[in-house]
Amino acid sequence: MVGRGLWVCKPRFGKRGSRLGVLPFLCAAAASAALLALLFVDFIESWVTSMSMNTVVEPHAGIIPPQSVPPTRPEEFLLMPSPLVCQRAKPYLITMVTTAPANQRARQAIRDTWGGEVEVRGLRVMTLFMVGVASDPGLAKLLIEEARERGDLIQGRFLDSYSNLTLKTLSMLGWARRFCPQAHFMAKVDDDVLFNPSALLHFLNKSRNPYEQGDLYLGRVHLHVAPDRDPDSKHYLPAGAYPPSVFPDYCSGTAYVLSRSALLKISLAASASPLSTPLPPEDVFVGLCARAAGVLPSHCPLFSGGPAVPYGRCCYQAMVSIHHIPPREMLHFWADIHSSPPYCYGTLHYYTDTYCRCRANNTGMLIVNGKETQLLMR
Repeated sequence: MVGRGLWVCKPRFGKRGSRLGVLPFLCAAAASAALLALLFVDFIESWVTSMSMNTVVEPHAGIIPPQSVPPTRPEEFLLMPSPLVCQRAKPYLITMVTTAPANQRARQAIRDTWGGEVEVRGLRVMTLFMVGVASDPGLAKLLIEEARERGDLIQGRFLDSYSNLTLKTLSMLGWARRFCPQAHFMAKVDDDVLFNPSALLHFLNKSRNPYEQGDLYLGRVHLHVAPDRDPDSKHYLPAGAYPPSVFPDYCSGTAYVLSRSALLKISLAASASPLSTPLPPEDVFVGLCARAAGVLPSHCPLFSGGPAVPYGRCCYQAMVSIHHIPPREMLHFWADIHSSPPYCYGTLHYYTDTYCRCRANNTGMLIVNGKETQLLMR
């Protein structure tokens, strides 16, 4: 009775009564082939996906097509924390810092300042670092040691270079979408930015946070930027890759914030088709994907973009992000603005704060009592 379920594989060839025949060997071979296929399907899928990360496809006219398949599997990353890191921490805000393999001092300065905070205004926050593959074997080994010691590095399968910043951002979006869907907001921050999670959460709370269930793409918005047609420029983008004379409005890549729904929409838009050649600047690319997904950028003057902002204790305490901050100054500024409650009221502070924020925002927009006010810039 035991053999009735396997009747198809019982011998039907050879001599009468013989247990030998051809069919058992065919069945065994078929079963082995099926098992091997199951074992290797994951490997094949991972290999094809990782190969598509570096595949260049010519764009259609008038469009910079996004990447084919964003990373969604742990084996597509060379280094990463536990896939359950977000399930355990349950962060309200996750900050993804794009950094170069050699910028260890910058990463440590962030860990020792704003990146070391795990709870802000009663909400859980978490900071991780996104890197690519180091061309120097010695540096690659140091990254492995740093990842083992710190547990906060994510490394994608692409060469870490300026021209691959767009691939780095795509890997970042793919990782956050796959492994941290619990986070209400994700902030993308460069490693030379002094970021202030408390100021961001205060701003979102002051705005009564209408974005938790909707789309938010928040930062310092660049308006009507023209593509760089200079072949000698690192931002060069030929007309064949992007024919229009201006880009859609987009947030500065130094720091911007996405709500959970905006992250999902932009990441899915980025998976619609392959990348163009050459790659567009990463913040422009995110803006293009946001427009394709129907997500509009929101300007906030508390984000500093390109120009340097002179240090002011009260101003730095109020700003969400400040660009061009080297590691030593980041440590000093962070310690100063948190050493004691600063006196941030009165006429002197008003003019200092106004000057600082205007320098941070070329449009001259300033938030006063929660409202944007146009200031005369000369």
